Amino acid sequence: MSAPLNVKYLDCLEACQRCLIDCKVFLAKMAGMESMNDCPWCCIQCIEVLEASIGLMAADSKFAAEHCQLCAKVCEYCAEQCEAHDHDHCQRCAESCRECAEACRKMAA
Repeated sequence: MSAPLNVKYLDCLEACQRCLIDCKVFLAKMAGMESMNDCPWCCIQCIEVLEASIGLMAADSKFAAEHCQLCAKVCEYCAEQCEAHDHDHCQRCAESCRECAEACRKMAA
């Protein structure tokens, strides 16, 4: 029988999952479009760090909080890049990244 998920991660996990989905939707909508900044490259990086953070929290790793601090930094960077564009999917991604960064910092504190 496996151990239940550590409840201290729940809000952060939910924010990371929402952000992961929004970053993937963003990439799909940006396919073939040009960008004036690091967007969509930032979303690729964000997806990588989000997947790792989710995995570490699910495993109740002693490195989860430390990794979520990095996740917050990457999400903030991604939000800055995405909010520079007027597309709805860019703005949604930026909002989701900001919410995720806040949840990651809160969990890691």
